[in-house]
Amino acid sequence: MDTVSTSPQEGTFLSDRHIDVPFEPETFGACPAVTEVLSRVGDKWSMQVVIRLGSGPRRFNELKRLVTGISQRMLTRTLRGLERDGLISRTVTPSVPPRVDYELTPLGHSLWSPVALLSSWAVTNREEIHQARDRYDAGERENNF
Repeated sequence: MDTVSTSPQEGTFLSDRHIDVPFEPETFGACPAVTEVLSRVGDKWSMQVVIRLGSGPRRFNELKRLVTGISQRMLTRTLRGLERDGLISRTVTPSVPPRVDYELTPLGHSLWSPVALLSSWAVTNREEIHQARDRYDAGERENNF
């Protein structure tokens, strides 16, 4: 196994615990893949759409009403991106006007659970996060380090 030794960034301390950290080439390439996937599923609109589709198929206008603050254009872009990534499917039913339904694919359903957990965590901890921000903004951050 190779090791990688790098000099510390300016303002950091070099710890003897972090010298000669094992470098595993087979996992190194995963970082760009993780970043790419998280950029899709981590944006606020995609997460909200995935949460809303977790209970079943929805039509475009229904999603627009449920996802507060999203514009028609942004919803269209979000749905296309999620469809392109294989997380949702789009079904057009010929009628006048045409009916278009969106639903999670099996891959999308596998994403729903962690997104729902993260959403629940955010709601549960939102007040504590706001208090921490207020303390930080008031200049108390020096006391925390």
